[in-house]
Amino acid sequence: MSADTNRYESAVARYFEAWNAGDPEALAKAVAAAWTADGRYTDPLAEARGHEGIAAVIAGAHEQFPGFSFRLTGAVDGHHDIARFGWELVNEADGSAPVAGFDVITLDEDGRIRSVHGFLDRVPAGAA
Repeated sequence: MSADTNRYESAVARYFEAWNAGDPEALAKAVAAAWTADGRYTDPLAEARGHEGIAAVIAGAHEQFPGFSFRLTGAVDGHHDIARFGWELVNEADGSAPVAGFDVITLDEDGRIRSVHGFLDRVPAGAA
């Protein structure tokens, strides 16, 4: 594994730590570790900038899907300061994954996320 590959995988691991943080304090800490101060998050259902805005989007997802966690699907693919990866939202009780998507992230020189461009591939009826 090259140093570059590890850089992308490390950034994505921090991204999932933020999305799976269990309480507001852990969430704030994880978002600050993963994103730049002026980081951005955009998907078809949300747009946020800065740590507080991103944390609010993540908290909203947990409110809508209690008892679920985000999981990487497949490998992280990256080049230059860009990486892409698939994910799914998994019900911890029964293992079902009603939501799945694909994200493209850009990184700063320190490996923190500048921006996320999210795409939803599978969304349950009524959730969008």
